[in-house]
Amino acid sequence: MGTDLHELLRSLRVWDSEVTDLPAFDPETAPGEPLALFGRWLAEAVAAGQPEPHTMSLATADADGLPDVRTVMLHGADDEHGWSFASHSTSRKGRQLATRPHAALGFYWPAQGRQIRVRGPVTTAPPERSQADLHARSTGALAAALVGHQSEVLGSVEELGRASQAAWDRARHEPDAPVPTWTLYHLRPVEVEFFQGDAERRHVRLTYRRTKTGWAGELLWP
Repeated sequence: MGTDLHELLRSLRVWDSEVTDLPAFDPETAPGEPLALFGRWLAEAVAAGQPEPHTMSLATADADGLPDVRTVMLHGADDEHGWSFASHSTSRKGRQLATRPHAALGFYWPAQGRQIRVRGPVTTAPPERSQADLHARSTGALAAALVGHQSEVLGSVEELGRASQAAWDRARHEPDAPVPTWTLYHLRPVEVEFFQGDAERRHVRLTYRRTKTGWAGELLWP
C-alpha cells in the first residue's frame, strides 16, 4: 500500500489548467486593510466557480499546546468582530478555545490558486447573538445543533439516527428552539496573509500585520 500511495501522490498535479485559472495579482494595487481584499477575493472565487469558498480550516490548540484542525463554515467577516464561525461550546474546538482563546483560519481556493491565512485571538458573542446566528441558518443546521453531543463518543449509527430524527422533528415544529451551547466565535485578526499561486512558482505573498495605528503590509518570499 505504501508504494501504491507514493505512486498515486507522484501522479497528482496542482492547478491543472483545465480547471484552474491563475490570475495576476499586483500587491501594489491591494487595499490598505485585509478585509476589503478578502471580500474582493471571495467574490472572485465565487465567480470562478470555486466550490464552497465559504468553508475554511480552523486550527486550535489544546491545554497541552497540541494542535488540532477541522473544516468549518465562515459565518461573517466585518471590521467590528473580525472573522466569525460557530460551534457548541462543549465541542472539542469549544473546549480548546475556552482554554486557549487563539486560532488560525485557512482558506484554499484552487480554482484560482489562492490561499488566505488569518490568525488572532478569539472571543465569544453574547448568548442572544449566538442564538440569532443559529436561527438564521437552515432547518438542517438547527437539527444538527439540537442533536448535540458534538465530539463525544457515539455508541452506534442507529443511536445517531434516532437522535437526528427527533432533532429534525423538533426543528421543523419549533424553528426557534434554543440550543444553549451554540456559540458564535469571533477571531479578531492580528495577521492576514494572501497567497496568489503562479505557474512559474513565483508566488505572491502579501501579509497584513495589525499595528497600533492600523495595518502594515509586507511581502514574503514564497
